Amino acid sequence: MLNLFITIKFIDVIDVLLVAALIYQLYYLIKGTVAVNIFVGILLFYLLWIAVKALNMQLFGSILGKFIDVGFIALLIVFQQELRRFLLFIGTSDFFTKSKFGKGLFDFKWQVTTETSLDINAIIKACKHMGETKTGALIIITKNNDLKFYANTGDTIDAKVSGRMIESIFYKNSPLHDGAVIISNNVIVAARCVLPVTENNDFPAHLGMRHRAAVGITENTDAVAIIVSEQTGEISLSKEGDLKYSLSPERLKELLEKEFN
Repeated sequence: MLNLFITIKFIDVIDVLLVAALIYQLYYLIKGTVAVNIFVGILLFYLLWIAVKALNMQLFGSILGKFIDVGFIALLIVFQQELRRFLLFIGTSDFFTKSKFGKGLFDFKWQVTTETSLDINAIIKACKHMGETKTGALIIITKNNDLKFYANTGDTIDAKVSGRMIESIFYKNSPLHDGAVIISNNVIVAARCVLPVTENNDFPAHLGMRHRAAVGITENTDAVAIIVSEQTGEISLSKEGDLKYSLSPERLKELLEKEFN
């Protein structure tokens, strides 16, 4: 007699939840990029191969099977940037430290203790003055990831955070103004740093390279980016690839205190 009951074990539920979480994160990383179209094409190709196998079309199935065999290598090449972003997400994610379960259990592994608190007031003051004079600026503030790779692309500063120092770096005639400043543990580590830009096709066309770089670095890391527009003087903040526009100094202070206090 046919058994119509399906036995579902607890480990099966965990398996489904993990796969669902993995698929969601992969979709989150590639949504809005050309990689979505490539992903859909690969998925349709795979479904075609399954249908051919089910119909027992041996010749066509063997040809498609050869492509499937080398598909993993092709995926590594095609989705190189997205895989890198996914691995960075895994390495810098603070999911466990934010959850109640993770607190106390994972703190010794994931949290990085900083000896010096961030001088938020100095950053706010500098951004306010640069906004009033329409001085373009891009400030990256690190969290768990120290961004050494990106800091090495610029010029070493190694100076304590101060409003005057930030303003002098981004002064229009300064040789260091073009690029990003990276701040870690209340120290300006480097200036004139080169950052990756976002590949999101839905990114607003009226925004410039500073905003693109800010979103790009926060998509790939857990850093927070502050942008001062050279055209409008408006202040923006980017976190986890999300961009908040037209912030007042008071609102910027609230956001920074939430992140670093």
